[in-house]
Amino acid sequence: MEQVETKEIWPLRHGVKGRLHIPGDKSISHRSVMFSALGSTPVHITNFLHAADCLSTVACMRALGATVEELGATELVVTGNGLHGLREPACVLDAGNSGTTLRLLLGLLAPQPFLATFTGDASLSRRPMGRVVKPLSAMGAKIVGRAQNTLLPLTVLAPDGKLHGMRYESPVASAQVKSALLLAGMFADGATTVVEPVTSRDHTERMLEAFGVVTEKDGTAVTIRPVAEVQAPAAIEVPGDISSAAYWLVLASLVPGSQMVLENVGVNETRTGILDVLAAMGADIVRTNERVSGGEAAADLVVTAAKLHGTTFGKDIMPRLIDEIPVIAVAALFAEGDTVITGAGELRVKETDRLQAIADTFSALAPGSVEAGADSLVIHGGTQLQRAAVPSYDDHRMAMSLAILGAAGAGVIIERPDCVRISYPEFYDTLAGFGGE
Repeated sequence: MEQVETKEIWPLRHGVKGRLHIPGDKSISHRSVMFSALGSTPVHITNFLHAADCLSTVACMRALGATVEELGATELVVTGNGLHGLREPACVLDAGNSGTTLRLLLGLLAPQPFLATFTGDASLSRRPMGRVVKPLSAMGAKIVGRAQNTLLPLTVLAPDGKLHGMRYESPVASAQVKSALLLAGMFADGATTVVEPVTSRDHTERMLEAFGVVTEKDGTAVTIRPVAEVQAPAAIEVPGDISSAAYWLVLASLVPGSQMVLENVGVNETRTGILDVLAAMGADIVRTNERVSGGEAAADLVVTAAKLHGTTFGKDIMPRLIDEIPVIAVAALFAEGDTVITGAGELRVKETDRLQAIADTFSALAPGSVEAGADSLVIHGGTQLQRAAVPSYDDHRMAMSLAILGAAGAGVIIERPDCVRISYPEFYDTLAGFGGE
């Protein structure tokens, strides 16, 4: 029988205090490298997230002809060959576990006059890409792969001429879908408009503006027109990732006697749904030192332990906090009363089926605490906790959320814990510094 690696997390015996610098935002780190490779002058990137997902993007952009010089773990200089300077890769492009790498590069490479083939790990190979491939194909892209061109490996062939600009009514609010179409639209023969049911995170639009590319916004619609060239900025400072900060926001809220300052957290309004939900639950979180860098808002967050209560939220806020649902579920488990989450069906097609994963692991650690529906969770706060071994599902956000649950509760044993390297390699070391191991 295969021996499964585990990580033991012990309950904290005291409050968590101090200041913590939050690692760079994963979404912005991806885009900083990808977009810098479209310019022709060096871009100095600081606070880059040195994690597996972002390094997959670095490897892909190198294979496509960009020069990436690593000055340190979180500092890069990226130099491209101009907007039309990408070259045919000599190898298969490996997106690893990164849906962002794959989906955005499908959009960027769909207009290119060469062939490129993508692969990924077992988890990414199960995730459907049809929501990107279908609209790109409608623009004239040629993308072939398994299962009606929706599963890896996927090959992007040179199109017959330019892609066609179009208006696309997206059935889902997805920053990755929107970004793929906007990137393809830069090379199209006319305007490309993406209309979402609600606005998804807008890091692509903000960074395009930093590169001199104009996008037009009208309600939930975003339009891009053909672009002749981009003007790369000399430097990009990546703010801290609010998705990474979320674990410490919840931990400090739950453990009595805690007060933490989380430094340099990105507070782009399309990403701050977790702050709104935690506030609705009674959390004590204050923004200080607010500022704007590279078009992205950042602030220090001061979080103090507070007594939480249940809340209800649904599909309208979901695009602003979809990645934080597992750790919000942890907060709900400790809150007074029930928390009802609806409109979360997107969680079933993440690195794992996160709705089912939450239900199964919470049932082991707090029997009877969760009811899962097709796109919903009902979490009964105050359920008696117990220590148990639970799987991570090789899902970084599940592993970190379970660690926070264990540290704030009765402890936990996490099976296959190393998936945190995908987005937060230092996570366990940081938690250990607070006494959670």
